[in-house]
Amino acid sequence: MSNAKAAAVIGLGVGAMLITQGGDPLGSVGSWYPIWSEMGLRGAPARAFFCFSVGVLFFAIGWLYRQLFSPLELLRSPEDVGYVEEDGRTKAQAANDARRRRKIGELPPVYPNGWYRVLDSHMLQRGEVKSVSILGEQVAVFRGHDGKAYVVDAYCPHLGANLAVGGRVFGNCIECPFHGWQFQGDNGVCVKIPYAEKVPDFASVRSWPSCEVNKQILVWFHCDGEGPQWIVPEQPEITNDEWVYRGRTEHFINAHIQEIPENAADIAHLSHLHTPSMLSGADLRYTNSKIWEFVQHDWKVDWKPESEPNKHCSQMFVKHALRVFGCHWPLLDVSVVARQVGPGIVFLLFDQTFLGRGVIMHCVTPVEPLLQCVTHTIFYQSNIPPVVPKFILKVECIQFERDVMIWNNKKYVSKPLLVKEDSAIQKHRRWFSQFYSENSPRLQYQRDKLDF
Repeated sequence: MSNAKAAAVIGLGVGAMLITQGGDPLGSVGSWYPIWSEMGLRGAPARAFFCFSVGVLFFAIGWLYRQLFSPLELLRSPEDVGYVEEDGRTKAQAANDARRRRKIGELPPVYPNGWYRVLDSHMLQRGEVKSVSILGEQVAVFRGHDGKAYVVDAYCPHLGANLAVGGRVFGNCIECPFHGWQFQGDNGVCVKIPYAEKVPDFASVRSWPSCEVNKQILVWFHCDGEGPQWIVPEQPEITNDEWVYRGRTEHFINAHIQEIPENAADIAHLSHLHTPSMLSGADLRYTNSKIWEFVQHDWKVDWKPESEPNKHCSQMFVKHALRVFGCHWPLLDVSVVARQVGPGIVFLLFDQTFLGRGVIMHCVTPVEPLLQCVTHTIFYQSNIPPVVPKFILKVECIQFERDVMIWNNKKYVSKPLLVKEDSAIQKHRRWFSQFYSENSPRLQYQRDKLDF
């Protein structure tokens, strides 16, 4: 229950208690509050009015507290964003219709090699198990009693029970809910079968290479089973709590994973898609409304890959300016360095004199071949009022959802028609190709049978 709802319930509960009491628990309401008396509110009506007023007051306090201090969490369902509802259809119907009729195009491999976010650290407590869908697989993510997070295949090799559904943590092992087999988190080896004299040497589940950095749990994927080829850099301000968690957004995008980071090199789309004010929202049918034309964004962007030993990284340099009634507001200029590490992780580093410093962790994790889970998790200076990073995250969410509406309905074009000003797109595709191997999995079917 949210803070605001809890406060409202408490307030209404207090008022209800006053109503049900005998006599006048407020003393003499009429004499204490002449205005109520003049309104004819005495006895039970006065107590009812008091109940309502207390409830509204507590609700308002809770709402204000949540807006000012609680982390902002906007978690969108797969059908919530990027689809047009017409002819009385629901969001889910519109989403499924768009997915079925859309042409997919000639796709690259669907699962690039690299590190991917599984969960934020605060979402997994010591001794807790969670089921996660990632890269077309079901995995069990659990935190051992040593405090370390482990990721293993979800299905027990015995009779196929899901370890994440009813499984329990014992030490640094996860126990199958069906027959009590226990598997170590670090290597997946079965160490106990409660009714067997001996555990077979070959009894095990796959243990995924994982790490926990920047308060996120990540797993490594390589189609050939090779180990990690680079590490995810640590952001020291997050580790030492100089920057604190201020919220996250979550979206599900019906597109190939490469479409999403490719936006960094698509410089032309910024001035066309993202110039309209955030006030005009994310629905592309209305973003160019003249009502909000007085506020516009200006973008200057440069993208380039990094060289060895960081060839798996690239950087986008963004200078953002705000114009109100055609006038530039220098105080609100923002410089952002977006550093991509592998196919699925981007650090959006903010440094602004007036608004302070922080980072948005932009993570793309394939759930299925054409379904990506994208999260934006913001950490910001602890001495900056929480409303500032929450506002930044909200603005980022609106701008991002404009892209979602494009991605959810577009076709992947393997040989695009480009002009010379689009040269960075081809450079980005060449850079991104390093994350594919000869055996990288490709889409084997043309229609996804799963409905939202």
